[in-house]
Amino acid sequence: MSPSHARKRGVKYRYYTSRPLLEGRADQVGSVNRIPAIEIENIVGDAVRREIGPASIAKNFALIGTHVTRVDVRSDQLVIELRLPTKQRDSDNASSRKIVRIPWQKPPSKRRREILLPDSKTTNDTRPIRTDARARLIVAIARGRSWLDEFVTGAVTDVEVIASRERCSVRRVNMTISLAFLAPGLVKAAIEGRLPRGLGIARLCDPPAEWPHQYRKLGLTSS
Repeated sequence: MSPSHARKRGVKYRYYTSRPLLEGRADQVGSVNRIPAIEIENIVGDAVRREIGPASIAKNFALIGTHVTRVDVRSDQLVIELRLPTKQRDSDNASSRKIVRIPWQKPPSKRRREILLPDSKTTNDTRPIRTDARARLIVAIARGRSWLDEFVTGAVTDVEVIASRERCSVRRVNMTISLAFLAPGLVKAAIEGRLPRGLGIARLCDPPAEWPHQYRKLGLTSS
């Protein structure tokens, strides 16, 4: 496998990709064609530390470059060929190599999202919030927090100032600011797309002050 990367929304994601796949030889690709770099480097780095001693504080990338000669990625395990330090070599055969096998399975490319379930529904009949509604909600929460921060810092002293600046009603400003008081679990679920469909800005505005009451008002079970 060879190092590769992809960018999504300005974020760089590193992978190790099958060389035949990179070279357009799809018929020669093995059982694993691409794996996340960080996950594999962490596993291999830990294996190196177990062999050469936990005292090493070097980063995984440095450890792998120094002590690993090959990693064979299989569907059920990683076969790591280590270059052992001289002091750890078998004196009888003077071997400088050691094979370490680590049980492993490729993680699914799409992780299942656990939807916050209403009390009266089950997983089978609950759909996640729509992508466009989720995007609008996240923007509104961020805007509400920003406006609230303006009051806390003294940048503004009256909602009319924000309403005039944003060319919207005072009620809309107040409702948007109320989103800043949502329970952290609800905000996290919104960001991750785990809110059930129908829970958008209108339903989440003006929540109760107590976080557990917010879940009850929405008919959700906190998790």
